[in-house]
Amino acid sequence: MAKVYYDRDADLSFLEGKTVAVFGYGSQGHAHAQNLRDSGVKVIIGLHEGSKTRETVKKDGFEVYTVAEAASKADVVMFLMPDHLQAGIYKNEVMPNIKKDAKLAFAHGFSVHFGQITPGPDHDVFMIAPKGPGHIVRRMYAEGKGVPCLIAVYQDASGKAKDFALAYASAVGGGRAGIIETTFKEETETDLFGEQAVLCGGVSELMQAGFETLVEAGYQPEMAYFECINELKLIVDMIFEGGISWMRYSVSDTAKYGDMIAGPRVVTEESRKAMKQLLKEIQDGTFARDWILENQTGRPRMKKWAERAQSAEVETVGKELRKMMPWMESKEIPKF
Repeated sequence: MAKVYYDRDADLSFLEGKTVAVFGYGSQGHAHAQNLRDSGVKVIIGLHEGSKTRETVKKDGFEVYTVAEAASKADVVMFLMPDHLQAGIYKNEVMPNIKKDAKLAFAHGFSVHFGQITPGPDHDVFMIAPKGPGHIVRRMYAEGKGVPCLIAVYQDASGKAKDFALAYASAVGGGRAGIIETTFKEETETDLFGEQAVLCGGVSELMQAGFETLVEAGYQPEMAYFECINELKLIVDMIFEGGISWMRYSVSDTAKYGDMIAGPRVVTEESRKAMKQLLKEIQDGTFARDWILENQTGRPRMKKWAERAQSAEVETVGKELRKMMPWMESKEIPKF
């Protein structure tokens, strides 16, 4: 079992007198910055030139600088911008300006683990990754609670990198819920696998396949949407609250029997072989190289895929059905 740390195991004095520069002020950025500040840590924000978030940051009471300026002032720099941007920002703005012994912190290990960022030998390099969206990280902290965090140390130049990681995790509220130690490798590879095989790739493809199967068999698209997509939230909420066994306890006996006989026929041995291949491609760097190249060439495949996905029947039907649900704030993304 993983080792779990709490506030009693962390010493916030490691951050006393230190300036933390948070790069980015999005979902995680605003939560990290505000929670750190409320824990007594001095925080500044680094944004790219022309960022539309600049005024929001000022309104929230933070000093805002360019990334280069913030890097020159900080004792700890936290990278909270998208993975594919981090290498360029590190090379062009951070590395030339950062203090010799400043600490590099990340909320995801992709850039470091796959060699996009190679820190100098004088820097502690560690990870603090809250396991929840930023608005929840902030809300739980404000309510006196917390969201579990992962920590990992990649490079321990000072001999105290883990202490700094624990202090940071505690300061954003992780020590109230539990801080689990991992490695950059483990966090990165399991995160990518979960996204691809289950949470995003697997689930979305399964939902769409179920919807299309029913529609092709002559059932109304609205019925197919309700049964294969809309009700998924009910199932996930039960799993979130009490695990898979609680969900199975809570659904009807008919649903339980269907679960038992049908699940292994849908997720077959071939599916498991595909999962193992996905994991292999994550582990050997194939996926990382492919993703980096996709960004370097302007994301041509992603744009075509997104255009096709957004115009699919399942999205059109869902958009109309959500208009019937006034209790839900409907979301809509811009067209590519």
